[in-house]
Amino acid sequence: MKSNVTDGIESPLNLTEAGGFDMEKFGRESLTWITTHYVELIIATILAVGIFLLLSAVKGRLTKLSNNRADDERGAATLILRTVSRTGMFFLLALSIKMVAGIAQAPDQLAGLIDLIFFIALVFQSAIWLRAIILGLIDRKIMLSDRGRAELQNARDLIRLMVTIALAVIAAVIILDNIGVNVTALVAGLGVGGIAIGLAAQGIFSDLFAALSIIFDKPFQKGDSIMFDGFDGSVEATGLKTTRLRSITGEQVIVSNANLLDKQLRNLTRLTKRRIRFPIGVIYQTTPEQLDAIPDIFKSIVEDLGFYYVRCGFIGFGDSSLNFRMEFEIFSARWEEVFKGRNDVGLAIVKRFAEEGIEFAYPTQMNFTAGPDGAAI
Repeated sequence: MKSNVTDGIESPLNLTEAGGFDMEKFGRESLTWITTHYVELIIATILAVGIFLLLSAVKGRLTKLSNNRADDERGAATLILRTVSRTGMFFLLALSIKMVAGIAQAPDQLAGLIDLIFFIALVFQSAIWLRAIILGLIDRKIMLSDRGRAELQNARDLIRLMVTIALAVIAAVIILDNIGVNVTALVAGLGVGGIAIGLAAQGIFSDLFAALSIIFDKPFQKGDSIMFDGFDGSVEATGLKTTRLRSITGEQVIVSNANLLDKQLRNLTRLTKRRIRFPIGVIYQTTPEQLDAIPDIFKSIVEDLGFYYVRCGFIGFGDSSLNFRMEFEIFSARWEEVFKGRNDVGLAIVKRFAEEGIEFAYPTQMNFTAGPDGAAI
């Protein structure tokens, strides 16, 4: 059996080297081998069939265990079982023949052909296993996600296509390289073609990878309320190129994913609380006792309504008012509840001030007349 070493990988059969594979010699040696080693051939055949049936039974049992697992089970054991269940019958057959080839004392060219077939089966089977592992990890992430499963499923379909193509190309290149085909030009062509396609469709790929970033990093999800660049609304859907938003004024806004990720976003849905600030001015005629009681009035109103009082105090002298500012917090992410809470607090302040005789300030101007001695009348 002849071999070739390319980049540290031993080739099972190099078809391009001198004298690599002679069809006439192969037929002659095979016929001689069958007639002189038929006993070994029969024994090897029986062993190969037995090994194949045993491996098939083991694979069938593991596949059954995998199918019996619940869809939401995504542990390491489940991943291993589902990966093993992707083992192909061609690989099991090639493995069985490879294991008994030495017993049959096959001639060099036939042994080399068996090694080549086993090598091809192993490379493609490894690609299938690796694909199953990658998709299994993605499935686990989908199952662990509380929200955004539809977007993650879309991403899974895209990644499945990309991984399948990439692994198939890599497997083909490895096989061609190890049977003696010069793949340098092929790899260079794939690289140049990839660069050309990337430059021609860089906008599409930019939005595509931005979509994957949004789906997996989750700066926002479907139904979240966000703000950016003056926009205020909710997320309706994240696609492979664009994200569809619904403005609070009703219109739909469509933004490319790459452009959206360049913005400084404020996700209002993930707020655990909202702080409300109330600036209030009272007239200068308000007595010191009334001014001193204003913070306690505010605190009483906020706590009676079930909100969290933060602070209240005098902040300055206005042209027509003595200015206070009160701050309180509402522990809710829903804007409807926050809006109603602010409304209830405001109306309660108006009612309480009316009861206490405290007047709100508004722009006023008072003229004073001076007497002959200059004193104000």
